[in-house]
Amino acid sequence: MEIKSAEFIISNAVVSKCPNTNNPEYAFIGRSNVGKSSLINMLTGRSKLAKTSATPGKTMLINHFLINNEWYLVDLPGYGYAKRSKKDKDKLEVMISSYILKREQMINLFLLIDCRHEPQKIDLEFMEWLGENGVPFSIVFTKADKLGGGKLKQNISFYLKELKKQWEELPPYFITSSENKTGRQEILDYIEQINKEVMTGA
Repeated sequence: MEIKSAEFIISNAVVSKCPNTNNPEYAFIGRSNVGKSSLINMLTGRSKLAKTSATPGKTMLINHFLINNEWYLVDLPGYGYAKRSKKDKDKLEVMISSYILKREQMINLFLLIDCRHEPQKIDLEFMEWLGENGVPFSIVFTKADKLGGGKLKQNISFYLKELKKQWEELPPYFITSSENKTGRQEILDYIEQINKEVMTGA
């Protein structure tokens, strides 16, 4: 897939106010500071489309970006940011779960995982919740450029081994780097393939 256009459409805190179209949506989510904005900018080839912030956990809204006038890339708030108040955490939890469970246009959720760290309880529990609710998702390992080839392979292998304890069949996964564009074409081709299936009703 080639990205010809990418434009910001709307930010909001209520699922019912998301764009009223039938365009397929691909949502991106992850813990704060996982490199989500950088990944979105890398995928779309627009360096300032998603605002990167020095303050982790700043995204508090659902952001819709229209890609190629065909599908939406949706930037969801990050979870697990320790410095948020309980009220804010509860509000975000409701917003995120409402979008994921009620938004029929969402075709796939891309869950971002920092490949430098060992499996985190909060991510594993989130995946379990997605599985229990039948939500289609893929894993995106970020920041691959921060590790050497051997260590990267070792970390990914360990993560997948950990997932196999809970999952009979592993979700699709991608290894990415926003710095050197690793994984960009693979993710875009994956989205294109799903779009074709949606359009043909396969």
